[in-house]
Amino acid sequence: MGQSDGVVPERASWNKPLEFVLSCLGYAVGLGNVWRFPYLCYQNGGGAFLVAYFIMLIVMGLPIFLLELALGQYTGLGPDEAFTRIAPIFNGIGYCTLVVITLVTIYYMVIIAWTIFYFFASFTSELDFGSCSNEFNTNGCYSVVEDSKCGETETFYNKTCTSIEVICANNGGYLNKTYCKGEGDVPEHLSKVIKDRQLATYEYFNNYVLGADEASWENFGGLRWQLVLCLLLAWIIGYMCVVRGVKSSGKAVYFTALFPYVMLTVLVIVGCTLDGAVDGILLYIKPDWEKLLEAKMWGNAASQTFYSFGIGCGSLITLSSYSDFKNNCLKDAIIVAAANAFTSIYAGFAIFSMLGFLAFKLDVPVAEVATDGPGLAFVAYPEALLQLPVPTVWALIFFFMLFILGLGSQFAGIEAISTTILDRWPHLRKRQVFVTLGICICCFLLGLPMCCNGGIFIFTLMEWNTASWAILLIGLAEVGSVAWAYGCNRFLDNIAEMGMELRKPARWFWWTCWCIITPIALLGVFVFQMTTFTLASYEDYTFPPWADSLGIMMGVATLIPLPLFAIYALFKYKYSGWEWFQPTDAWGPQASKSESNQTLSDTLEAPIEKF
Repeated sequence: MGQSDGVVPERASWNKPLEFVLSCLGYAVGLGNVWRFPYLCYQNGGGAFLVAYFIMLIVMGLPIFLLELALGQYTGLGPDEAFTRIAPIFNGIGYCTLVVITLVTIYYMVIIAWTIFYFFASFTSELDFGSCSNEFNTNGCYSVVEDSKCGETETFYNKTCTSIEVICANNGGYLNKTYCKGEGDVPEHLSKVIKDRQLATYEYFNNYVLGADEASWENFGGLRWQLVLCLLLAWIIGYMCVVRGVKSSGKAVYFTALFPYVMLTVLVIVGCTLDGAVDGILLYIKPDWEKLLEAKMWGNAASQTFYSFGIGCGSLITLSSYSDFKNNCLKDAIIVAAANAFTSIYAGFAIFSMLGFLAFKLDVPVAEVATDGPGLAFVAYPEALLQLPVPTVWALIFFFMLFILGLGSQFAGIEAISTTILDRWPHLRKRQVFVTLGICICCFLLGLPMCCNGGIFIFTLMEWNTASWAILLIGLAEVGSVAWAYGCNRFLDNIAEMGMELRKPARWFWWTCWCIITPIALLGVFVFQMTTFTLASYEDYTFPPWADSLGIMMGVATLIPLPLFAIYALFKYKYSGWEWFQPTDAWGPQASKSESNQTLSDTLEAPIEKF
């Protein structure tokens, strides 16, 4: 192995089972619970979407979640070694998950850098993201705060309170020219008259934070030093939390997994007391049962279930590989799944109560201010915060919550990358501090292009194509390798070995899900995504063909290791027939391993155990 003293350090383990549960919770509960689930719920029938979501959670999300936890705990190995030993032909699955989690970790930390930017920007009595007086603001900037100071016959236009008569005389842009012709009543909120204006919060995010107002793929721009420093700080904090692997991240999750619920509760309580909050909440949860007849709604429910659990990325296998062999991972899976679903629904009340309040202030339907993704977290929600008393306090609370949610999700990603390296070269475990440092430095450097003016375009490509359609096929390969190649009954027996004896109804349920329902659901969602697939874009900017090709190549790159490593093994190792789909001699429970430090080549060269 190359060790100077011949001693291979033992693999680490969780100090307490609770640390593992909180780590899984911190990984699964992230920013998507705040800015993706509530919007999907509102868009797809409110309460009706919840019905579909819980069905997909039970038949697809939870089965794969448990499969990954049980596989990692049984083998005590990361995804690369675990899948290599379960069947040589599937030795590339672990590396597929490694590519996915590496790309996700790189771009996800950029989002965390944005939250740090906003957090520090909120330490002022006058929040700049609500102002139109900055040098980067355009004449079309619209500030709700400034507009509230204008007279009854004025609106905030061209960075000042302007009479509607002046706007009409200068032939300014308006929604309905009858207002200027005197053929219609002037609306209660003159802000409705003007079109082609942007909220101050939007211009702050797009023009100042991202610097993307004049950027394009051809005019990419340079590094924005503020974002670079925020990204550096994000990686420094992330490194300090995982510097000693699960020994240090296991302590950090007590805060990162639990504290966001305190902040979320504060935002829910405050939001529900505001004017217009009821309208927003009703729009969020009011059921439209006819939506249950639409395939699109079921596809969205299945997609959200898959992505919200973070399955198919190898992180859950990594986290569970540090668990005690007799840990009840079935109970843990149910707890984390229930908490994840609860958090998604709970966050919706915080989000849509504020959006209802914002719509009330703007005198527009809630649907006009409801959005998803970064636009919700950095444009719409901050705009609502500006309407509250002492907005600085609420801004600090909100962005700190986003920071903690995002950071907690990163621990598992960094652990998955480092575990792959340390399982492959066990002698490096005594230098884990430097291995983790190298990972963080490399990911930081790879994230720097997203700190340029046009960095949002790279970010969009990665988010659009990385943890997207391809990850469904990785999940299908995981289920196939365990349930079909290795054998579902054999795997259920392995779960029983770990002290989780299943009664016949439960055993039948998991067998049915892993062998039939879950694979069909994965294929169905994949077909749905392929039939509705659109190329990446940022707002109304269409990417050039070469950029679209780059994005598609990112998605394909996450699948390449599967056939590549299979072909490599076919030529290098002398297996035949069904032997390619049977476990190697190195396969077995972690409790019975006398030496769990075999390399990939050791594993593939070992004789195959006959069953």
